[in-house]
Amino acid sequence: MDVRDSNGTILADGDSVTLIKDLKVKGTSVTLKRGTLVKNIRLTGDEGEIEARVEKIRDLVLKTEFVKKA
Repeated sequence: MDVRDSNGTILADGDSVTLIKDLKVKGTSVTLKRGTLVKNIRLTGDEGEIEARVEKIRDLVLKTEFVKKA
């Protein structure tokens, strides 16, 4: 199973990605801005999602269609 970013680049555990769109985080008042660097991602069992830790939000799940490899 290959996990790919919005450009089709293959992602792996520990990669860094950049957000390509402003994203509101459900359950908080936080909005992650486009261009935010997310380091040390973790792959999930779903090829359309990755887990990350951004700012003070732990265990955040991001859809791969909103990120590109840094």
